[in-house]
Amino acid sequence: MDGVKLHDLRCFDAVASRGSFQAAAQALHRTHPSVFAAVARLEEQLGLTLLDRSGYRVSLTDEGRLFHARAQLAIREFEHLRTYAGQLASGEETMLRVVLGDVCPRPGILGLLSRFFAERPRTRLHLDYEAIGGPVERLMDGEADLVFHRANPSDPHLERIDLCEVAFVPVVAPGFLPFDTRNDVTPEAMRPFTQCLIRDMARRPSSENFFVLDGAHSCSVPDHMMKRELILHGLAWGHLPEWLIKDDLREGRLISIAGRHIPGRVETVAAVRRRDKPHGPVADALWRHLQGGEALLS
Repeated sequence: MDGVKLHDLRCFDAVASRGSFQAAAQALHRTHPSVFAAVARLEEQLGLTLLDRSGYRVSLTDEGRLFHARAQLAIREFEHLRTYAGQLASGEETMLRVVLGDVCPRPGILGLLSRFFAERPRTRLHLDYEAIGGPVERLMDGEADLVFHRANPSDPHLERIDLCEVAFVPVVAPGFLPFDTRNDVTPEAMRPFTQCLIRDMARRPSSENFFVLDGAHSCSVPDHMMKRELILHGLAWGHLPEWLIKDDLREGRLISIAGRHIPGRVETVAAVRRRDKPHGPVADALWRHLQGGEALLS
């Protein structure tokens, strides 16, 4: 394969795809003799007869058909490589790393990202999920370009765009508690029952307390979908985002025990990025899109 030219491969591909040297020459904006010479040169270098020229229209030989399939892959890979080089030269990111936090209303955020990246096919979205302290830790450790999560508004290293508020509701399954939940439920009454908690994915977990009832039995799960399943099956109780359990509450599959002693909690979901590092053109475009207001979640 030494000395095989991309030009010759493209000429062969055009002839194989269009069925004639004349049609290939027109598609490539080249002369008929130059295309003919390119294919002949390729066959000589390979030691293969790729085209059957005996009929009215040229056709692929068996070897030519097999080689053509591989040649098309090589041509596409080269086009991808050229696009990649163009992105590098222009400073446009080939990949954007985004982390979703556990407080995010995922359907809205994923829809937002889908619409944005559909218009930017040259940049690949690398998407991860982290819980509790994991998203901001990944951001600060240089492993993410943008996170959707809660963040300390006073942190000078971070800038944020508030997107929406998410209410967290303490819930149980019907029959989980042996007493009337219409009364104001106290922590003392809940202490004998297993509380389900989200597991902190940070390598350096924070000491911040997220709904933890001191002295209660507990179990941990990686995300709110698993937490919801445990609570629905009467294996535990805990706080869940209202967007996830609206139907469960309305249809009686879950019961809120929010009250004066065990309140719910409202978290602000924000887009968060580092203030102290440069951002590429795609990351900046996404940031401007979020600032514009049309992307904000209800």
